[in-house]
Amino acid sequence: MPGSTFAANGGFIAVFGTPPPATSASERIFTVFQPLSVYINMENKVTANELNKLNEQIETITTENEDTLKNMYLTFRLGNEDYGIEIRYVTEIVGMQKITEVPDMPQFVKGVVNLRGQVIPVLDMRIRFHMEARPYDERTCIVVVNIIGAQVGLVVDTVNEVRNIDDELISPPPRDSAQYIQGMGKVGEEVIILLEGQRLLFEHEVAAFS
Repeated sequence: MPGSTFAANGGFIAVFGTPPPATSASERIFTVFQPLSVYINMENKVTANELNKLNEQIETITTENEDTLKNMYLTFRLGNEDYGIEIRYVTEIVGMQKITEVPDMPQFVKGVVNLRGQVIPVLDMRIRFHMEARPYDERTCIVVVNIIGAQVGLVVDTVNEVRNIDDELISPPPRDSAQYIQGMGKVGEEVIILLEGQRLLFEHEVAAFS
């Protein structure tokens, strides 16, 4: 399809129109991610090719300077809600791997995976957020993030896209909300729950994984 690119949720992202030549890092990111519409085919699985392309885009962003990372979020779905985490904390996205269970861990810690020789703990975000557990399927992904210097995998129902959410579109979290809620991003008629990547775990929990 002319002007189309990937989506890690089994569908595709269509880029409408021809973007003008980009002359700066921020403009390059703008032309890649701003004019996106996502078409989700929930019957399809997340393919390796789609994940590879999304990881390439994440790598492009994270190798730019700090200013270009501001307000860029990777969004994903858990249940009926969309969540976002700052792209600066995301290392990569992988499909489901064989998880080795580890005894005497919190319930939300499903175990560890061997990712190219590096053993990293895997957290089920549904259980972490006190949601009902569900079987993993072909759309389930692991988002690998850096939390206080440790590599950790977050199991999510599916990955949506990388998008910009400006400060003026972000409201403070509800009073007495969990420590890992950064704010509420308003995108059109939708609300995206924005997570504070460095507070998804307590320091003693991170230390237990290191």
